[in-house]
Amino acid sequence: MPGLFDHLMPAKRWTPSRYRALLRARGPRSVQFRTRAAILTGAILIGVVATLFAEAADWAAGVFAGYAQSWHWLPLLTTPLTFMALVWLTRRYAPFARGSGIPQVIAAQADPNEATQTLISPRTVAAKAVLTIGAVLGGASVGREGPTVQLAAAVMGATHRLVRVPLRGGVLIAGGAAGVAAAFNTPLAGLLFAIEELASAYEQRVTLLVLAAIVIAGMVAQSVQGDYIYFGAIGAHMPLLSALLVAPVAGIAGGMAGGLFSRTLLAMAQSRNRMTTWTRANPVKFAGACGAVVAVLGVFTGLTWGTGYSAARAMIVGVDAPLWFGPAKFVATAATAIAGLPGGIFAPSLAVGAGVGNLLREVFPGEPASAIVILGMVAYFAGVVRAPLTAVIILSETTASRGLMLPMFATAFIADAASQWVCREKLYHGLSKTFAIPATPKVP
Repeated sequence: MPGLFDHLMPAKRWTPSRYRALLRARGPRSVQFRTRAAILTGAILIGVVATLFAEAADWAAGVFAGYAQSWHWLPLLTTPLTFMALVWLTRRYAPFARGSGIPQVIAAQADPNEATQTLISPRTVAAKAVLTIGAVLGGASVGREGPTVQLAAAVMGATHRLVRVPLRGGVLIAGGAAGVAAAFNTPLAGLLFAIEELASAYEQRVTLLVLAAIVIAGMVAQSVQGDYIYFGAIGAHMPLLSALLVAPVAGIAGGMAGGLFSRTLLAMAQSRNRMTTWTRANPVKFAGACGAVVAVLGVFTGLTWGTGYSAARAMIVGVDAPLWFGPAKFVATAATAIAGLPGGIFAPSLAVGAGVGNLLREVFPGEPASAIVILGMVAYFAGVVRAPLTAVIILSETTASRGLMLPMFATAFIADAASQWVCREKLYHGLSKTFAIPATPKVP
């Protein structure tokens, strides 16, 4: 039955011109439709790429572990040579592939479309993947999570170029966050990492974009790898009164150690003194010296090679570990990071944090070992990356220790403050300045 006021609101007629206008605005050829298709396709590909990269890195780690066991002393020669070769190849063929990969994505937000030719170009990320696998094969103390962020951002850039739509900084945020989520199987950590670290000025309108990319990439990765928990279901917990004592100590100790790590890397990247002048003039020789440090530590300890995942997980589940593991892994990771070869610091930082927690077990012998180690990991990781929310959620999701959330939050915020006592500048944002793309002069 027609309404009483229908005669006052005449119905719109679907004329051919109106239909053509709708197709131009929202049809398959419209910018809006193509942008959404690029993001959807990119998120699916990120899940696939992250999975393949993870499997390749795990394979390389297994190969090196067997090699180091069979030929115990030979890494003293091969690891320094590998460092030298990787740095030479990186500087010669892919200078934007050095380091973690996260600073490149931060720098790329200044000019995303130009970055697809440099910081996140197919050539750069292909070299990044191959050289990072080479670093793992050489025994370097590197992780795959930072490189996965750069790979993910490059995938988003490639899908946008393919369908010829402009690339925005928010899309790079979405891609990088999806990379973190797929690498660790931690969707919430991916979202918080995008907010805290990748986006210096997070836009509200990007929220749904980031969420969509994370969900899609995570689903694809899970469909291949299965719904796993990175460190296993630990389920650690701690009484509130104990947490009031442990959290400040862990936060200060881990935060200051993480700040020291960040300050070391930033000093080597930004400072101008006799030592840094020599390292920049002789990058391959310096890489060999760093490789020698990593090799000596690895050969004589047997625990500091690679990501440190196995050692960290053993400490989380309560296995006794040498007290020197944390300091030794700290030195190995710092030597690898300042050498200039491609590779991330996420997983090695978690291992160093486990070593910090292992030291704290001696201070609090009556407290749950797993909880102490996890708080040490939260503190050190927050101190390095200065992203306390990400630190809490990533440890919560990778250990299924949601009962430890409040102590972890307290520890992370204290660690963030303590880190600033040692290093005021955030690590990734400081390193991103070394990847700044020179502005292209405009032709009058």
